[in-house]
Amino acid sequence: MDFKDQLKNLFPDHVESNEPEEIQAEEHVLYVQKEPIICKFEKRKGKATTIIEGYEGSDEDFKVLAKEIKTKLSVGGTFKDASIIIQGDYRDKIMAILKEKGFKTKRVGG
Repeated sequence: MDFKDQLKNLFPDHVESNEPEEIQAEEHVLYVQKEPIICKFEKRKGKATTIIEGYEGSDEDFKVLAKEIKTKLSVGGTFKDASIIIQGDYRDKIMAILKEKGFKTKRVGG
Protein backbone atom coordinates (compact mmCIF):
# COMPACT_ATOMS: atom_id res chain seq x y z
CA MET A 1 0.00 0.00 0.00
CA ASP A 2 1.60 3.23 -1.13
CA PHE A 3 1.15 6.75 0.22
CA LYS A 4 -1.66 7.77 -2.17
CA ASP A 5 -3.72 4.69 -1.24
CA GLN A 6 -3.33 5.52 2.44
CA LEU A 7 -4.50 9.08 1.82
CA LYS A 8 -7.55 7.82 -0.12
CA ASN A 9 -8.46 5.61 2.85
CA LEU A 10 -8.23 8.58 5.20
CA PHE A 11 -10.00 11.07 2.91
CA PRO A 12 -12.39 9.17 0.59
CA ASP A 13 -14.23 12.32 -0.62
CA HIS A 14 -11.07 14.15 -1.71
CA VAL A 15 -10.70 14.86 -5.44
CA GLU A 16 -7.18 15.30 -6.79
CA SER A 17 -6.46 18.39 -8.86
CA ASN A 18 -3.75 18.44 -11.49
CA GLU A 19 -3.43 22.23 -11.56
CA PRO A 20 -0.05 23.61 -10.49
CA GLU A 21 -0.03 25.80 -7.41
CA GLU A 22 0.60 29.48 -7.93
CA ILE A 23 3.67 30.70 -6.09
CA GLN A 24 4.05 34.44 -5.74
CA ALA A 25 7.65 35.58 -5.77
CA GLU A 26 8.17 38.56 -3.47
CA GLU A 27 10.88 41.03 -4.32
CA HIS A 28 13.01 41.54 -1.21
CA VAL A 29 13.87 45.21 -0.63
CA LEU A 30 16.89 46.06 1.50
CA TYR A 31 16.72 48.84 4.08
CA VAL A 32 18.67 51.87 2.86
CA GLN A 33 20.21 53.75 5.77
CA LYS A 34 21.44 57.25 6.56
CA GLU A 35 24.90 56.37 7.95
CA PRO A 36 27.49 54.93 5.55
CA ILE A 37 28.45 51.26 5.67
CA ILE A 38 32.09 50.86 6.71
CA CYS A 39 34.22 48.72 4.41
CA LYS A 40 37.62 48.03 5.98
CA PHE A 41 40.68 45.90 5.32
CA GLU A 42 42.34 43.71 7.97
CA LYS A 43 44.87 40.94 8.09
CA ARG A 44 43.80 37.96 10.14
CA LYS A 45 46.30 35.16 10.65
CA GLY A 46 48.38 36.55 7.79
CA LYS A 47 45.44 36.49 5.35
CA ALA A 48 43.75 39.53 3.83
CA THR A 49 40.09 40.04 4.79
CA THR A 50 37.50 42.68 3.99
CA ILE A 51 35.04 43.52 6.77
CA ILE A 52 31.72 45.26 6.17
CA GLU A 53 30.06 46.83 9.23
CA GLY A 54 27.49 49.43 10.15
CA TYR A 55 24.26 48.09 8.62
CA GLU A 56 21.24 49.40 10.54
CA GLY A 57 18.56 47.07 9.13
CA SER A 58 17.63 43.57 10.30
CA ASP A 59 20.14 40.73 10.52
CA GLU A 60 18.20 38.73 7.92
CA ASP A 61 18.59 41.53 5.37
CA PHE A 62 22.30 41.75 6.17
CA LYS A 63 22.64 37.98 5.63
CA VAL A 64 20.92 38.30 2.24
CA LEU A 65 23.33 41.10 1.34
CA ALA A 66 26.31 38.95 2.46
CA LYS A 67 25.18 36.04 0.30
CA GLU A 68 24.71 38.31 -2.70
CA ILE A 69 28.17 39.87 -2.32
CA LYS A 70 29.84 36.47 -1.92
CA THR A 71 28.03 35.13 -4.99
CA LYS A 72 28.87 38.13 -7.20
CA LEU A 73 32.55 38.07 -6.23
CA SER A 74 32.80 34.24 -6.15
CA VAL A 75 34.63 34.31 -2.82
CA GLY A 76 34.19 32.80 0.61
CA GLY A 77 33.05 34.66 3.65
CA THR A 78 30.81 34.65 6.69
CA PHE A 79 28.32 36.71 8.65
CA LYS A 80 29.40 37.14 12.30
CA ASP A 81 28.63 39.63 15.07
CA ALA A 82 26.70 42.07 12.82
CA SER A 83 29.50 42.20 10.25
CA ILE A 84 30.30 40.48 6.97
CA ILE A 85 33.79 39.00 6.66
CA ILE A 86 34.94 38.40 3.07
CA GLN A 87 38.13 36.49 2.25
CA GLY A 88 40.52 38.73 0.33
CA ASP A 89 40.88 42.45 -0.33
CA TYR A 90 37.77 43.33 -2.38
CA ARG A 91 36.99 46.78 -0.95
CA ASP A 92 36.66 48.54 -4.30
CA LYS A 93 34.42 45.89 -5.83
CA ILE A 94 32.25 45.62 -2.70
CA MET A 95 31.88 49.39 -2.50
CA ALA A 96 30.79 49.46 -6.17
CA ILE A 97 28.17 46.73 -5.49
CA LEU A 98 26.85 48.58 -2.43
CA LYS A 99 26.69 51.92 -4.26
CA GLU A 100 24.78 50.21 -7.07
CA LYS A 101 22.22 49.11 -4.47
CA GLY A 102 21.91 52.64 -3.12
CA PHE A 103 24.08 52.43 0.01
CA LYS A 104 26.61 55.03 1.10
CA THR A 105 29.99 53.49 1.80
CA LYS A 106 33.11 54.58 3.62
CA ARG A 107 36.54 53.09 2.97
CA VAL A 108 38.64 52.47 6.08
CA GLY A 109 42.24 51.25 6.30
CA GLY A 110 45.05 51.30 3.74
